[in-house]
Amino acid sequence: MSTSTIVVSPGTTGGRADIADWRPEDEQFWESTGRHVAWRNLWLSVPALLCAFAVWGMWGIITVQMNNLGFPFTQAELFTLTAIAGLAGATMRIPAAFLIRLAGGRNTIFLTTAMLLAPAIGTGIALQHKEWPLWVFQLMALWSGVGGGNFASSMSNISTFFPKRLQGTALGLNAGIGNFGVTTMQIVIPLVMTVGLLGSIGGEPMTLLKDSGWILGKITAGTPTWIQNAGFAWVLSLVPLSILCWFGMNNLNTVSPDTGGAIRAFMKITWLYTLSFAPAIAGLYLYLPAPTGLGLLNMWVAMPLIIVVTLFTMKLAAFGTMKENIAKQFEIFRDKHTWSMTALYIVTFGSFIGFSMALPLSIAVIFGISHVPDAAGVLQHTLKNPNAPSAFTYAWIGPFVGALIRPVGGWISDKVGGSIVTQVISAVMVVASAAVGYVMLLAYSSPQPEQYFLPFMLLFVLLFAASGIGNGSTFRTIGVIFDRAKAGPVLGWTSAIAAYGAFIAPVVIGAQIKAGTPQYAMYGFAVFYALCLVLNWWFYLRPGAYVKNP
Repeated sequence: MSTSTIVVSPGTTGGRADIADWRPEDEQFWESTGRHVAWRNLWLSVPALLCAFAVWGMWGIITVQMNNLGFPFTQAELFTLTAIAGLAGATMRIPAAFLIRLAGGRNTIFLTTAMLLAPAIGTGIALQHKEWPLWVFQLMALWSGVGGGNFASSMSNISTFFPKRLQGTALGLNAGIGNFGVTTMQIVIPLVMTVGLLGSIGGEPMTLLKDSGWILGKITAGTPTWIQNAGFAWVLSLVPLSILCWFGMNNLNTVSPDTGGAIRAFMKITWLYTLSFAPAIAGLYLYLPAPTGLGLLNMWVAMPLIIVVTLFTMKLAAFGTMKENIAKQFEIFRDKHTWSMTALYIVTFGSFIGFSMALPLSIAVIFGISHVPDAAGVLQHTLKNPNAPSAFTYAWIGPFVGALIRPVGGWISDKVGGSIVTQVISAVMVVASAAVGYVMLLAYSSPQPEQYFLPFMLLFVLLFAASGIGNGSTFRTIGVIFDRAKAGPVLGWTSAIAAYGAFIAPVVIGAQIKAGTPQYAMYGFAVFYALCLVLNWWFYLRPGAYVKNP
C-alpha cells in the first residue's frame, strides 16, 4: 500500500485518499465514519457537476451574443455550435459510466473537473477573434462536451458512498442541483459579459451591433461587451473546485480495486474519453457541411452511427476489468424495457436539455427580427425588431423551473406510480409543443413578433415543468422495473441517449428556422411525444401491461 493510502475502518475518521474498508449498510460503521465521508464527497460533487453542466451548455448563450456582436457566421452555423456541444456531451456519457470502477471516484471527479479548464480558457481566447474560422469555435464546442459526460461518472460515484435507504436523497441532490448548472450559466454569462472581469489580462471588449441583455433587462447596441468572459469566468470556480476535489474526495477500494495509482488512473480516463471523441469527430465530419465537413450524412443517420461506433470501439478496445463491465452493460440491450425507457427518458431529460440549448438563440432569431414581406410579397427575416425581448432576460426561467420541480416528480410517482405521472406529462407536452409551434408560426410571419412572446414563454415554461416532473417519474420507473444489477447500466444508457436531445433540438429548430418554418420543429416533437404516450400506455398502463404502473 502506498503512503498516500488511508484505510478507513470503524471508529476512524475519513481520509483524503483511498479507503480500503467501506460498509455503508453497516449502521455502526455508517454513523461512526461513513456518514461524514459520504456527505463530504457529495457536497464536493454537487458544485463540480453544476459547473460541468454550465460549461456543457454555455454555447446556447454564447451563440446569441456572437450573433449580437456580428460574428461572420450564419444562424444555422451558430446553431451547429450548440448542437456539437450537445452531441459530444451525450457521446461522452457512454464511456463515463465506467470511469469510477476503473479509475476511482476522487481521481475521476478531479480530472474531469480540471479538464473543463481547457474549453473554458480556449473559448475565452477564441471569442476575442471574430476573424478566426468556424472550425476553431466548433472545436471548443466539442471539448465542452466533457461537461455533459461528467454526469454519468458523478452519479455513479455518489451512488457508491450511500446506503440504499439514502440513495434517492443523495442522487436527487447531486442530479437536481447539478441541473441548476444550466440556469446558473444562463444568468452568470450575460452578467460577466458586462464587465472587464479580469482587467487587462482578460482582453479588450467588443461593441454590440444589436441589442443584448441580462437578467434585469435590455442592453442597447453600442455597449462594450466582454464576450470572452463567457469562458474565462468558469476558471474562477473550476480551479478551486479541482483542488478541493483532489484533497477532499475519496477513492473507494471496494468499488475501484485496481486504479493503479493516480497517473495510471488519469491515463485510463483520458483513454476512455478519447474512445468517445474519435467517433464523435468522425461522425460530425461526415455530417457537417463544407468547409468544416463533408456533409454526406443526414443527422438521423450520423447520430445512431456515432452511438454504434462508440459502443463497438469500447468493446473492441476493452482491457482488464472493463471487459467484464462492458459485457454486463451489453446485457441490458436484450431487455425490451431498456428500449421503452430509453424513448421515455428522451421525452423528459432529452427535452429538458435540448430546449435549454436551443431556446436562447430561438428567442433571438424569432423575436429579434421584424418579419415583413418584400415588394413581391415574400417574407424577409432581416429587419431588426426595436421592441425585441432579450433572450438573456428570459431564457433561464424554463431550465430553472424544470430543475426546481424535478424532485416533485419523484415524490408524486412514489405516491401514485411512475408511469401514470409519465402519461400525464406526455399528454401535456403533446399539447404544449403543438401550441408552441402555432405561436412560432404567428410570430415568424409578423412585423411585431413580440406580441406573441408571452404565450411563447409560458408554453415553454410548461414544457420545462412537464419534462422536469417526468425526469423524476422515469427514474422511479427504471428503479422498479430493473433489479439493482441492471438499473445502474440502464440509467447510464438512457441518460446518454436522452442527452442527444442537446444535439437534436438545436439542429432541428435551427434547420426549420432557416427554412422559414420553425413551427414544424415543434409539431414534430409533439408527434414524438404522442407516440411515446402510446408506448408508455402499452407497456405499463393498459390491462395486461408487461409491468403494471411501475
